[in-house]
Amino acid sequence: MATKTVNIHEAKTQLSALLAAVQAGDEVIIAKANKPVARLVPIEAQPKQRTFGLHKGNVLYISDDFDAPLTDKFWLGNGPV
Repeated sequence: MATKTVNIHEAKTQLSALLAAVQAGDEVIIAKANKPVARLVPIEAQPKQRTFGLHKGNVLYISDDFDAPLTDKFWLGNGPV
């Protein structure tokens, strides 16, 4: 990832080119009087939305005692996990 520093005037006149560079993975720092003011970085892709009901009816196994209270041995660290 390359970093490029530009002044505000150059950023205004070459915004499309700077955005193309950012889209390609580069980082652009916008400066005013040689002092960094802002940083342009690519946005990470958003995770895909989950599809509800995708595996409906495909539950392979749930123990009969799935929601039974855990024993004291478990909580004291002496029982099976």
